Amino acid sequence: MYSAHAFSQDTLTSNPDEDVEVIAVKGIRGSLIRAQAVKMDNTSIVEAISAEDIGKLPDSSIAESLARLPGLAGERVGGRTSGISVRGFKEDFTGTSLNGRELIGIGDNRGVEYDLYPSEIMTGATIYKTTDASLLVQGIGGTVDLQTVRPLAAQETLTLTGTLERGGNDSDNPEFDNEGHRYALSFVEKLADDTLGVALAIASTESPRNERKYGVWGYGDNNGALLPFGLDTQAISRVLERDTISGIVQWRPGDNWDIVVDVLDIDYSDSGVIRGFIEPFELDAASLSGSGANSTGTQINANPVLRTDPAQKDGELSTYGINLTYHLNDSWSVELDVADSESSKRDLRGESYAGLARNGAALAPAEARSRDFVMSPDGIVFTGSNGLGAFADPSMLQLAGPQPWGGGMASLADQFATDVQRADGETYNYINAQDGFLNFADFEEELTTARLETFGLVDWGIISKVNVGIAYSDRYKSKDNKGFFATASSYPQSEAIPEQYLYNGLADLSWAGFGQVVAYDGFAPYNDGEYTLNDAGLLEPDRLGDTFEVNEEVTTLFAKFDFETDLAGFFVTGNVGAQYVQTDQSSTGYIGIVGAKFKVCDADGDGQVDESCVQSISDDYSHFLPSLNINVEIAENQYVRFAASKTISRARIDQMKASGFVKFDQNINLIAIPNTPEAVAEYGSPWSKFQGNPTLRPLEANNFDLSFENYFKDEGYVSLALFYKDLVNWTRDGNQTIDFTNDPTNDGANYFIPGFHDRTVGADGLVGPDGTQYAPGTYLMPPDLGTFSFFEDGLEGEVKGAEFTAQIPLSMLADMLEGFGIAGSATIIDAELSDGTAIPGQSDRVYSLTAYYETGGFEVRVAATDRSEYLTYQRGGSNKIEQATRDGITQVDAQISYDFADSGIDYLKGLRVSLQGTNLTDEDEETRDGNGLVTLRREFGPSYMLNFNYNFY
Repeated sequence: MYSAHAFSQDTLTSNPDEDVEVIAVKGIRGSLIRAQAVKMDNTSIVEAISAEDIGKLPDSSIAESLARLPGLAGERVGGRTSGISVRGFKEDFTGTSLNGRELIGIGDNRGVEYDLYPSEIMTGATIYKTTDASLLVQGIGGTVDLQTVRPLAAQETLTLTGTLERGGNDSDNPEFDNEGHRYALSFVEKLADDTLGVALAIASTESPRNERKYGVWGYGDNNGALLPFGLDTQAISRVLERDTISGIVQWRPGDNWDIVVDVLDIDYSDSGVIRGFIEPFELDAASLSGSGANSTGTQINANPVLRTDPAQKDGELSTYGINLTYHLNDSWSVELDVADSESSKRDLRGESYAGLARNGAALAPAEARSRDFVMSPDGIVFTGSNGLGAFADPSMLQLAGPQPWGGGMASLADQFATDVQRADGETYNYINAQDGFLNFADFEEELTTARLETFGLVDWGIISKVNVGIAYSDRYKSKDNKGFFATASSYPQSEAIPEQYLYNGLADLSWAGFGQVVAYDGFAPYNDGEYTLNDAGLLEPDRLGDTFEVNEEVTTLFAKFDFETDLAGFFVTGNVGAQYVQTDQSSTGYIGIVGAKFKVCDADGDGQVDESCVQSISDDYSHFLPSLNINVEIAENQYVRFAASKTISRARIDQMKASGFVKFDQNINLIAIPNTPEAVAEYGSPWSKFQGNPTLRPLEANNFDLSFENYFKDEGYVSLALFYKDLVNWTRDGNQTIDFTNDPTNDGANYFIPGFHDRTVGADGLVGPDGTQYAPGTYLMPPDLGTFSFFEDGLEGEVKGAEFTAQIPLSMLADMLEGFGIAGSATIIDAELSDGTAIPGQSDRVYSLTAYYETGGFEVRVAATDRSEYLTYQRGGSNKIEQATRDGITQVDAQISYDFADSGIDYLKGLRVSLQGTNLTDEDEETRDGNGLVTLRREFGPSYMLNFNYNFY
């Protein structure tokens, strides 16, 4: 996509093709020189990536290249770098554009998944750490502007790229492997006496990822030892398939016109399987040896659930745009830019359960179903088992749910009522009927933008250039959260895994001590009708309460004035300007409430959402955003830069939804809490309510930056930047105690339903949480009060930081080091929100170091990045977003290559061969609790790529 403001406007009347400076240096040194020139010449504080031609960036996606830049930090998702934080702000709080136009993603929020964009279609990126009034795509963290080729300003080329990829970890699942590939074709042609340019890039990727995940349900004291409450360990295999087409046509029909039409289309699929055990943990106390975090013993009464969760994430993103520039005269031009972007995604995950028998059936004695274990601060590992051989034998393993997980189907009790007795003498019912679950969420997003502006070269005292314009954007985003309970046709009995479901081989969980387990197609029972499905949207209020639409219309007026002058003998340049931003936003969604028929928002039982559950909320507001950038050349190629601005990042989409839900915990101990405010304050309540807030204002910050930059070589500089962000508005969690029989936040709604929210004390009696004794048969009603949770504006905070960057060719130290160089950076951040919470994406320390050597076409590069612990969020239960904390991580990548351009072999002159490795130190992602015990570990292993790049001309 193209918008002319992304390119220099220094000379409005000249032909850009004639002004291109051709830098002959190639390879990594050439990239560093071009990136340094961008940084040096910009009026803002920026970082840059630059490739000599289209398709020449060395990484598999732009995300990996960005993650090595000063002040930026990558976040791995499924083993791939996908998210990028800028100065401690996650991608949702950073603006992302493609050649100056706002870019959308296929995720839950505003942030772009940078691994969606293959490096083969990119020529570089500029990261604006300070803003100006013409930069419409803004964020508190900064702006990442990705760049594709402009054909009339580029050299003609035809390039083929082929890559073979191999993961360092073999697949533990027999239906997957660890081999992948990438292919790309890129060309640029100039026609009609260089007045018509065409650029096309086509890229196709198939990339494997094999992961070992260790997890527990937390740890607690168990007879003096710290042991898990439950186990959650899987072997995960996934394959990323990505097909991308980028097409650009640029036409100059006359001296005054410049027309650019561009198209970008990305088809994206990330499929795989999550296979492993999830189960409660019970200790044989007599077997325990040791205490605290170090012990050995035996798990008994093991009744594992072998979860086979097939996953399929499919997305598509399409962008179309046209940019028209007309030069009125030698000094003034007018530009119109119009674009439309659409994306869609389905994130699907099935769950298929298998075990020793259906829940409720007779099992061997607890002691006969056991595992021996060794516990340490690194987690629990099993060394042997007894009575669990069925998990490796498909003729014995049962396609049924071994645990009583069907409580969510209480309103379908009649459907699952039987006269078949369980081992305990009761009859099978809905509690025993969940054999799987099908989870999926559909996302749709569309963004239409239009921008009309004028550029002028003027002589108004110190003012040398003017840029004034108006912009409009219309965004729509929706999420449809769906889920279905699955029950096998054998209910209330169980049957072995059908032979046609089986893969050729077993899955390997021996690395966790679980041995080999049956591998079968988890989608098969959904596809062939073996499972009966019941819509969870009518049974789970929080699922309907996460279905929504959000709309935003934004109109921006902006003006920027560039200035240059001499001040006390120093050359001073910069710009001053402002934006006036008018926003209209709205959301439509649902309040998920269990109705009279015990179904969610279906009081009349017609299977349709009741109108009373629909919520529509809108709001409008405006912002005035001034900005100032000043650059002083204090000596030759030495600059002091100062910037001040007010910026906004719009609230997260999932927090702006009108949707919400009312939940009720059926625990009788909570129902027995006395109906007084004091008792609810002390013991809690079974009631809870949550709702988004469509009236949220954008996050807002006043920013101040000061930097010193010394450019002493074409590929050498040092810089020190200090930055301060005064966060004057940030979204926070709000809580309010409300009456659930007369909800003041929902027109006095009464959520209490007789027969569903009340309870009768059983034969054993009950002692309530306050000590009250209840005799058998006592009728209990829950307290009226509970907590309403929501999002609200008003949180404040500050971010203080320093960045030191050095790019040094070592030939400065000695001639014998010609070709050697290092580039490193350190970012230190001190951030604090007024309520003590962390900023998502903020690491206190981020370091990067790249060492390289280049001579005669031969090139070696080793790069290391290190970031400390940080807060993020991820997809949680019922397809909702939840917070997560990631431990610090160090990642080492390397590349060795040879360019045959100077080899003297004519037919090889266009060939470049490289071998690349990522995560070479096999860094794991770990999360530890307050006792230093690992609660989550993800092992991805390294990845290796052999690349062939042939440039025909």
